[in-house]
Amino acid sequence: MKKIAAIDIGSNAVRMLICYVFSSKNKLIFQKNSYLRLPLRLGEDSFKTGVISDTKIQILSDALNSFKYIMKVHNVKQYQIYATSALRESKNAKKVISEVQNSSGLIISLISGLDEAKIIAKGNPQEILEFNKTYIYVDVGGGSTEYSILRRGQEKISKSFKIGTVRFLNNSFDKNVFNEVSKWLYSNIDIDDKIKLFSTGGNINKIHSMSGSKPGKPISYLSIKNLYNNLIKYNYKERIIKFDLSPDRADVIIPGLKIFIFTLDILNLNKMFVPKVGLVDGMIKQIYYENISKKLDS
Repeated sequence: MKKIAAIDIGSNAVRMLICYVFSSKNKLIFQKNSYLRLPLRLGEDSFKTGVISDTKIQILSDALNSFKYIMKVHNVKQYQIYATSALRESKNAKKVISEVQNSSGLIISLISGLDEAKIIAKGNPQEILEFNKTYIYVDVGGGSTEYSILRRGQEKISKSFKIGTVRFLNNSFDKNVFNEVSKWLYSNIDIDDKIKLFSTGGNINKIHSMSGSKPGKPISYLSIKNLYNNLIKYNYKERIIKFDLSPDRADVIIPGLKIFIFTLDILNLNKMFVPKVGLVDGMIKQIYYENISKKLDS
């Protein structure tokens, strides 16, 4: 039995997932042991000014130092830290990574949008895939949205787009990106495909529970649209109180809903499945399997 930790330095929050990994009846089990999320909002700096401020650098250092001691208490044997959109687009990314690594002693890897999309796709639960269906995965983050397509049993193709909830709030995105998403999706699927859509990320998990959808069941287009129309009646503070939303969720949930509605509209779908996984889930599997491969090669 091993303990593995995955840390995602995102545009809206920094997340750490610690998992047990063990086998049972010839099946590999990834059991979540601990999850921690800190809403640092690095994207507020990166998307507005192009750099991460010294204040945010210090907060990120403090966050990773706290994660370091939590991993020590959990006796974590392996870990990986990935930084995504906010740091990808920050002009002082090298400085940020260097200072945080010097402070915490933890190694940070800056990954591309394409790598992010592929890793997220790894985290989705494996189910029996039907050859006549097309599977589309969408993960809405703070700075980017990743789409992956699995069609007729072929290898997954993925693409990252510069549209996310924090970027949306700051109005720091090119509106043509929606046309880019549509064009990419339709160039990789047929109009007659039977599509099954999976959505991941903190916003859709919250949306799923707020809609009253049953665990394991898809959320309907009507439920998402009704929730959006209900939420926009209230201002930021009212949403926090009336819907019991955390302050760092009450603002980003609106652009999150817009992106999900847009995705359903262009695919002409009336529901989406919510497996409640994300980048850290894919990272856990990547860390484990890469380590196994290294041992087999040595």
